Amino acid sequence: MVEPRPQELQNIPRHVAIIMDGNGRWAKRRSLQRMFGHRSGVDAVRAAVEAAVEQGVSYLTLYTFSTENWNRPKVEVNALMSLLVDAIEKEEATLKKQNIRFITIGNTLTLPQKVQDRLNDLVRSTEKNTGLTLVLALSYSGRWDIVAAARQMCRDVEQGRLKAADVSEALLSSYLSTASIPDPDFFIRTGGDLRVSNFLLWQIAYSELYFTPVLWPDFNKQHFAEAIKEFQKRERRFGRVAEE
Repeated sequence: MVEPRPQELQNIPRHVAIIMDGNGRWAKRRSLQRMFGHRSGVDAVRAAVEAAVEQGVSYLTLYTFSTENWNRPKVEVNALMSLLVDAIEKEEATLKKQNIRFITIGNTLTLPQKVQDRLNDLVRSTEKNTGLTLVLALSYSGRWDIVAAARQMCRDVEQGRLKAADVSEALLSSYLSTASIPDPDFFIRTGGDLRVSNFLLWQIAYSELYFTPVLWPDFNKQHFAEAIKEFQKRERRFGRVAEE
């Protein structure tokens, strides 16, 4: 006989997606440069990954760098790219030890070649891992994702591989950069803003949304656990009426 899971381990979201907002404001409140906030944000990423593993989450997607972030000052963008490479090199051994599979979504070909190379190395070195799948959204936006999918579908129609009558929600989903992972069950945004900021627009159609004023560098395992507890209280009806 299979023992029932404890109440706190029941109804765990399979896929959690997070907008990690508040690094700059965290630094400003301490009279520090923005990069200090981004560096502290790396510690929060580590905590979120550990918390997701402990809670039994299967997929964790982090909005790491949006297509709009390219409009930031060049010096900040360059520093962010260097920070990304450093974080990958420092965390690679830990990801392997914890059996974490690493993948990316987004227009990663726009990233510096050194960043692309390190990302690809990490994807290859963890591809056989069977634990948590950690997804970094890099040079990503929801609109970019949908437009890229539409363009590829049009090419397939032009080349006779696809008919317009074949188009469905499931088919469109298969053309998105997230085709290999399930849609998020739970969407978290830190930093206090109440918007989705062009993140996984198609995929979060039925996600439960959770907004917290906690700035990302301060977001720790306890905050993650509190968010999961809130998710466990939600009734996900997907358009159906509530059960009597």
